[in-house]
Amino acid sequence: MKNNISETPSSSALSRRGFLQSLGGGVTILFSAGAFAQEPKGKPAGAKPAGGFGGFGGPPPDLNSYIRIGEDGKVTIFSGKVELGQGNTTALAQIAAEELGVGLEAITMVMGDTVLCPYDMGTFGSMSIMVYGAALRAAASEARTILIEMAAEKLGVTVNQLSMENGAVFTSSDKNKNVTFAQLTAGQRITRTLKGKAVIRRPSEFTIMGKSPARFDTRAKVTGEAKFAGDYRFPEMLYAKILRPPAHGATLKSADTSAAEKMAGVVVVKEPDMIAVLHKDIETAETARAAIKAEYDVPEGTVDENSIFDDLLPKAPKPQSPARENAGDAAAGEKASAEIFEHTWLNGYGAHAPIETHTALAWLEGDRINLHVATQAPFLIQGQVVSALKIPSENIRFLPTYVGGGFGGKNSGNESAEAARLARITGKPVLVTYTREEEFFYNSFRPAAIVKIKSGLDANGRMSFWSNDIYYAGDRSAEMFYDPPHKAQRTYGSYMSFGPSAHPFQTGPWRAPGANINVFARESQIDIMAAKIKMDPLEFRLKNTSDKRVRSVLEAAAERFGYKPAPGPSGRGIGMAVGLDADSFVAEIAEIELNAQGGIVVKRIVAAQDMGIVVNPEGAVMQMEGCIMMALGYTLAEEIQFRGGRILTTNFHNYRIPRFSWLPKIEAFLVKNDELDPKGGGEPAICPVGGAVANALFDLTGARVFRMPITPERIKAARA
Repeated sequence: MKNNISETPSSSALSRRGFLQSLGGGVTILFSAGAFAQEPKGKPAGAKPAGGFGGFGGPPPDLNSYIRIGEDGKVTIFSGKVELGQGNTTALAQIAAEELGVGLEAITMVMGDTVLCPYDMGTFGSMSIMVYGAALRAAASEARTILIEMAAEKLGVTVNQLSMENGAVFTSSDKNKNVTFAQLTAGQRITRTLKGKAVIRRPSEFTIMGKSPARFDTRAKVTGEAKFAGDYRFPEMLYAKILRPPAHGATLKSADTSAAEKMAGVVVVKEPDMIAVLHKDIETAETARAAIKAEYDVPEGTVDENSIFDDLLPKAPKPQSPARENAGDAAAGEKASAEIFEHTWLNGYGAHAPIETHTALAWLEGDRINLHVATQAPFLIQGQVVSALKIPSENIRFLPTYVGGGFGGKNSGNESAEAARLARITGKPVLVTYTREEEFFYNSFRPAAIVKIKSGLDANGRMSFWSNDIYYAGDRSAEMFYDPPHKAQRTYGSYMSFGPSAHPFQTGPWRAPGANINVFARESQIDIMAAKIKMDPLEFRLKNTSDKRVRSVLEAAAERFGYKPAPGPSGRGIGMAVGLDADSFVAEIAEIELNAQGGIVVKRIVAAQDMGIVVNPEGAVMQMEGCIMMALGYTLAEEIQFRGGRILTTNFHNYRIPRFSWLPKIEAFLVKNDELDPKGGGEPAICPVGGAVANALFDLTGARVFRMPITPERIKAARA
């Protein structure tokens, strides 16, 4: 099998259509990418695209993805998705190999190249396998059908007499009577557009899906051969350092660059909206930028990480219409309730904090600017560069690299436009790499969000109504899979900042956008109701849901954990939560204790996940484990500090991401469900951690914290 990262070509001016025409003989299947180029939730009515392929204006007219069996019998898949470290390249290759009846070694993945690959809005939302994988699976099945039909004609038999294996088609009665893919495609030039529903293999027939082969990128990453955007070097390459404002909303009054201009080898670029210094040595470039004397007008805001919630509520937009999750009459349900519960849940701003900061390398090739960029969304960022430079999209090419962490934060790219502009101005390759301080300043944040829940119980301990108001988080994972007869949910705004915003800086998606606060709020409220009537939290959940998948993951997690029923607070420090994201259900049970400083130490988390058919079990479990570890950050520590437009969080000394010392015993496993097609796996397991840990804290101490992160200070206040 071949690595998904294509080598930088020496020269290519092909359009995708021209590329198809240049392929020569073989079988090429084109399949619709419309399903995975859809606009994200939260896009306001009338929003305009950023230009070119950018913004959320939708994909270009050419909506085809490609799978090709060449005259040599090898299979190449061209996908607009990228590899973020989640292993989707390997899993997608498994899907194609399974349906085509070839080994993984026959598959080459070409991903994210904006010239060779089809348009894709981006790699996010746990959609690579669930949505794109489904389309790829159907296309591979179509290719298999074509090859079998060709083989039947060549061998003089009917199609139902044939089988396919290891890149060859043979008669079921005699494997020696066969023909290889290479023999079938030689001299052929067949292009087919997938139409209708393909006949795909059943799980009982799988030989490659459902297994866990070595990942395509393992060797390159272990040996250090893997190249990230900042690892490339070109002759005469310049490092760029750009003058940055001290706060969002600041206006440059003056800038004296004379000292920088006197430094040997330093190139100074002064444009109305950008001042940059460049040098072949990065430290010299940094010194030159520090020598610039700049004055700014800085608006002095007073809102901070604590007052932001009171500031945001009056600015909330009207609720989205129609409201989701409506059933019955919530007002009538409230009147009929024996117990009423009303609480507000908060979550502050959070950073993506990837180990690799935003990085872009741009270089000229004739009339075109090529870029290596650490991005989740090469086509969207291509559009941003097109808009910034006002040049045709065919003159901007993004080439894939490995990405050192994204989590939703690498869907935009000011650094790409900056590198492209400076490369065009200087005529030399230019590398822009954000410092950690720039990363915290310019990357969009997970928005501060508020969730207000009012709920009730009848005299029999069953949920009677549920009323949910969500501010600035969107409604992802807020689904009510419990069974109140009366429910209403209203959503005010989304996690995205479009144009003028109530937030003092840009907000955007953060792994499973909005899901973490929504699940934290819902599952905490569920436990509050259970505790009020002195019912075990697991028993209460099972009593109040008829959803088979919810019950399945809850029961599986409880069995693996060795859970013993007890109403909270029991003093044991055990809590649970259930999440639904990307059509995958996850139940998690956490066990905690408090340290000498009064902070939470998570000792153990058991997680059971139903994600339908599992393409790569080991990869899926690894994603669950990574989600759980990352979730400890948003649950216990991660929060941006600011004053107005000034970002006070500048590095990891005051933004605490999870450490190895935090690592609990994680027991993540999959609940078999081959009745459903593959569902998403990149984000679901991150969603319930906050709720499970908060409920464990209540079970241990009787204290309830209503705001994440759950810091020692907030625990102390709750226990007072």
